[in-house]
Amino acid sequence: MMKTAVITGAASGIGLATVQKFLDNGYKVYGMSRRENSPIENVNFNYISGDISKNEDREKLISAPEKIDVLVNVAGVAPKERRDILEMTQESYDYVMDINLKGTFFLTQLAANKMKENKSGYICNISSMSEYTSSVNRGEYCISKAGLSMVTKLFADRLAEYNIVVNEVRPGIIATDMTSGVQEKYDNLIEDGLLPIKRWGRPEDIADAVFALCSGALPYVTGQAIDVDGGFHIRRL
Repeated sequence: MMKTAVITGAASGIGLATVQKFLDNGYKVYGMSRRENSPIENVNFNYISGDISKNEDREKLISAPEKIDVLVNVAGVAPKERRDILEMTQESYDYVMDINLKGTFFLTQLAANKMKENKSGYICNISSMSEYTSSVNRGEYCISKAGLSMVTKLFADRLAEYNIVVNEVRPGIIATDMTSGVQEKYDNLIEDGLLPIKRWGRPEDIADAVFALCSGALPYVTGQAIDVDGGFHIRRL
């Protein structure tokens, strides 16, 4: 029987690369993003336009497949405007947290209650190196990703009895729409030695790690965060 994966943020970047990875490996995929039209045409891809910050859209996505084998939480936003934390607005904070943390948490809750009926499954959250790296001009993003790391641990703990493993991938500097506006900044930092592996990450690098965690190859790993960041996390002198 064909396995089913549910993937948010499915229309571009890391989400789209992850959709393609699972399709290439024989999965039926249900994807959601806020974009109106499906990013690809594939008989095994079911695209649902929606916003995970809205409960009705979360329920629409999770109710679509009969069974969920894999959930990958990719959907995330940066602040619409980068502002120092001394000037951050409540509107910006709510916008980022409603999608990155609240929406992801309650979508995972819905999926987990469906997955536990089968006593098996995989959940992978896409967090960020911003989980532990301070960026004072986008504090709401950092806070949301730090919270998401605890969401990973909580669900890993709670769902272990149902044979559902929950892990997390922490991307580094990845070439996506979100980072396009700061390309020159990171080009220079990478050239100056910020990363041991001196290149931008690709969405496919993240998709490969997600699939490794969700393919059954690592059944005794849960509550873990894997850095896919070119070595950014290494403390160096």
